[in-house]
Amino acid sequence: MVKIRLMRMGAKKRPFFRVVVADSRSPRDGRFIENIGKYHPLSHPSVIEIDEERALHWLRSGAQPTDPARVLLQKTGVWSQFTGEPAPPPLETAEGPSAPESASAAAAEEPEGSSEAAPLAAEQESGGSPTEPDQPEEETPGTREEGEETP
Repeated sequence: MVKIRLMRMGAKKRPFFRVVVADSRSPRDGRFIENIGKYHPLSHPSVIEIDEERALHWLRSGAQPTDPARVLLQKTGVWSQFTGEPAPPPLETAEGPSAPESASAAAAEEPEGSSEAAPLAAEQESGGSPTEPDQPEEETPGTREEGEETP
């Protein structure tokens, strides 16, 4: 039987994995038929790269994914393409959400003129605090050091 599974590589306590198509009788890190991707669990966020075309080819040919390989296929959306289920939400990439998309989404959510950040920015530019008026601080009785005279 042909399996889609993870092949462990890397140093001790620093694993990374290749997503491979292999005969079920071959050892975990042994002979494989084709390398279809990689998985780096220690990077933040985890790197998952799978050749969707080749993965779908092997799934349609009858290759059975192991449980960890199936989870990776689900996260990349290959499994949903194979089974016809709805795709999961997009993964967070190392670059994070792209700036133009997040800026346009924020602008779409908030109508013009209702921004609370604009008055705060204007207050900060003028040097004042948005919560306190520009008045000198008054000292409370008993806070002066001994020997100081009151004006």
